Amino acid sequence: MNIHITGRHVEVTPAIRDYVHSKLERITRHFDSVIDLNVILSVDKLRHKCEATVHLRGKDIFAESDDENMYAAIDSLSDKLDRSVIKHKEKQQDRRGATPASGEQEE
Repeated sequence: MNIHITGRHVEVTPAIRDYVHSKLERITRHFDSVIDLNVILSVDKLRHKCEATVHLRGKDIFAESDDENMYAAIDSLSDKLDRSVIKHKEKQQDRRGATPASGEQEE
């Protein structure tokens, strides 16, 4: 997975870069066919904003988050992306007619 981090009106320090990598690593734990991930970090007055686009096979998922703290915005963004990727994965499995995991029963 390629992660591209861009900063608008903010310097992307190694600490921020490492934090983004560690938070967005969990997306690959849930869905391993992530091709590319573009992250844009920006500051507008007192609002710190994070935007991300995840390129999957057959779909692009976009999420954005803003907060008073850059690290809190990154946390919120990773949660949103994680939920979106899991939802996309579940939809794909439903389309393929996947059987329920062992121990689960259909109603």
